[in-house]
Amino acid sequence: MPRYVDGFVIAIKKSKLRAYKKMAAAAGKIWLKYGALEYVECAGDDLNIKMCLPFTKLAKTKPGETVVFSYIVYKSRKHRDAVNKKVMADPKIHEMCPDPKDMPFSMNKMAYGGFTAMVDLSAKKKPRR
Repeated sequence: MPRYVDGFVIAIKKSKLRAYKKMAAAAGKIWLKYGALEYVECAGDDLNIKMCLPFTKLAKTKPGETVVFSYIVYKSRKHRDAVNKKVMADPKIHEMCPDPKDMPFSMNKMAYGGFTAMVDLSAKKKPRR
């Protein structure tokens, strides 16, 4: 069964990573509660890449910023839409940051999109034939 992935790339001040991690951990629990299969948040570690466009250039980071790469996995796009509807109806998601100016990152520095999985391999499962 193909899966569906919401992907995010966020330029964020390094000084805000701790606050972001706390918010993301709480948000992840809500997404999983409503049926997301996986919720992963990754902070940039090895971003000084020479062979291609590094995420720092893609995200147009400034000095003191890094990149967070995140994804949420669903069974399908329809499943994603149903999960996200429930998440957005949960008051806890809105209580995390009631005022946008208190967010640990700027929404203007976040890229987001939904993706259909083309290749879906994992060490935990056998490849599809």
